[in-house]
Amino acid sequence: MASSLAVQSSPTQTASFFMSSSSLSRCSFAHLSLSFNGPRTRISPRNTIKCDISEPLNFGNGKPAIPVLNDRILPKFLESDRVEKTVSRKDIRLKLFSGTANPSLSQETAWCMGLELGKINIKRFADGEIYVQLQESVRGCDVFLLQPTCPPANENLMELLIMIDACRRASAKNITAVIPYFGYARADRKTQGRESIAAKLVANLITEAGANRILACDLHSGQSMGYFDIPVDHVYGQPVILDYLASKTIYSSDLVVVSPDVGGVARARAFAKKLSDAPLAIVDKRHHGHNVAEVMNLIGDVKGKVAVMVDDMIDTAGTIAKGAALLHEEGAREVYACCTHAVFSPPAIERLSSGLFQEVIITNTMPVAEKNYFPQLTVLSVANLLGETIWRVHDDCSVSSIFQ
Repeated sequence: MASSLAVQSSPTQTASFFMSSSSLSRCSFAHLSLSFNGPRTRISPRNTIKCDISEPLNFGNGKPAIPVLNDRILPKFLESDRVEKTVSRKDIRLKLFSGTANPSLSQETAWCMGLELGKINIKRFADGEIYVQLQESVRGCDVFLLQPTCPPANENLMELLIMIDACRRASAKNITAVIPYFGYARADRKTQGRESIAAKLVANLITEAGANRILACDLHSGQSMGYFDIPVDHVYGQPVILDYLASKTIYSSDLVVVSPDVGGVARARAFAKKLSDAPLAIVDKRHHGHNVAEVMNLIGDVKGKVAVMVDDMIDTAGTIAKGAALLHEEGAREVYACCTHAVFSPPAIERLSSGLFQEVIITNTMPVAEKNYFPQLTVLSVANLLGETIWRVHDDCSVSSIFQ
């Protein structure tokens, strides 16, 4: 049985609701394209979504393939020889290397680009020290190192720094650190006396290691870009989630976008604008400590509506779970949670799978452990987004035009 979010409507009504979003009408990044007149694939949030890659990828780490939507075609700007056939690596000066933090995403990104991952040897000594050796020449090359600083954050950050140093000492022409999830981004200011600003410290470390450019996805706050003394390309995971929501049918009068806190209002407002200027609601909360939140009040009307909560990350899920409980108390018909980064620190899984959410929609900027999968979880891929951005950086083309 389809959920109440999948309300039947005519193709004309559906198109009028979603086509106002310029990002949705022009491109897609999760192996999606929008078609409102043809047959529509019904997707149940209770079912696992299978991978759309023609040949299975062997990641070698025992983790399941990142699921993306079936029966979709690549967006127009990705329908090129780069995707249809492997690019001869002798003819280009672009090299893509993967760290150990998220090899599945790296492999899929390379596949979307029509490249093979560069050969690199990364191992750990008995005492925990990290050893990195490039196993192919990068002299004069444009090198991209894909490594999110997700948990364990300190190990993955140190691995990224050593990878950058190895490329610098191997005479790479340009080194771009591709960081789908930038750890320590929450420590971006002093809210109390004698606190550190770890985001600035990490930015300094990456710069001093030898990186020439940063490519990050959905930074926790915009000011983090200013902490780097090198160029930063900031990409957003919103188009991936918006395209997935566009695969469902819903009347605009039934939808409300909810910010789980006051700090995320700008993000939620931009999201709502692309959903046919959907109304906005705000959950007002007050922190009593790290990873502890108390919901205080709701600003806006959600009664009888489908509420879509939007955030950049879900850590312990305390904020978004208490916000969802408040939305149900205020009469919301269904609650959907959308975020780019799924940190999922305990007890996040218990809170997210407790029945508060109709569906939890995330992306694969960081790997999701198999034990953390639950029926309401949907994982969307950002591999196309990263792949297209890497090509544009390499070709000295505009990156911001992707999101217009």
